[in-house]
Amino acid sequence: MQRRIDAARSPPLLLSSGACAGDAPTPTRIEPIRGAYRPHVMTEPVIRAQHLCKIVRSGDTPLTILDGVSFEVGAAATVAIVGPSGSGKTTLLGLLAGLDRPTSGEVWLGDTALNGLSEDARAALRRRWLGFVFQSFQLLPALTALENVMLPLELAGANDAGPRAREWLARVGLSARLTHYPKQLSGGEQQRVAIARAFSGEPRVLMADEPTGNLDEATGLEVAEVMFRLNRERGTTLLLVTHDAQLASRCARRLALEAGRLVGDEVVATTA
Repeated sequence: MQRRIDAARSPPLLLSSGACAGDAPTPTRIEPIRGAYRPHVMTEPVIRAQHLCKIVRSGDTPLTILDGVSFEVGAAATVAIVGPSGSGKTTLLGLLAGLDRPTSGEVWLGDTALNGLSEDARAALRRRWLGFVFQSFQLLPALTALENVMLPLELAGANDAGPRAREWLARVGLSARLTHYPKQLSGGEQQRVAIARAFSGEPRVLMADEPTGNLDEATGLEVAEVMFRLNRERGTTLLLVTHDAQLASRCARRLALEAGRLVGDEVVATTA
């Protein structure tokens, strides 16, 4: 375990934060994006964003990244956050995860507001609530597939880290790759390890930022199938940032951002 902890001391999973300035903007009126719209039946929300604003400074000029974004996400939902590059998708995901703080507005995970929490308290809440999958996999190169999945479990104090890691790697079809290092795995296999790591802590919400972005089409489809299958089996809420229209179409709801504003909130028939 010590080798795994040492390898994790320079964590790769941080999002940068900027200086905050300015007042909360006027909330944007929501327009449906293309496709048939029907009212979204909301269960008790697991994520709630209210009037989120993120402003950074470029020299003396304030730059608005997010502008009055509000929505709720229910348990076991599948939600795609879509929009052009620079629309604020990844910034929004970082705010929802408590990895960054908004200039104004508030985020709740369940009934807990993030703004009033210290960094340590937000980190503890993330460990209990969230799993993460990133475009670049974010595996530690000095650890095997099994050790990469075991590490967060061991850091959380789990006594059964080994068996649980093996179980989750088996669920994603990697029982034969337990002792392989990331450089010995294909891109699709590395992303499967990342998915196993994310689900092994049994999070209520899985947040994925372009999870198929570095994969070819066929491998991306396989990885997507793994995520949606585990969503169905475990009832985990999926919140995906993606440019991939096919991946977005598998989600039951699409939130569309444009220039930092929420311009669409659509419930659709899915292909999941």
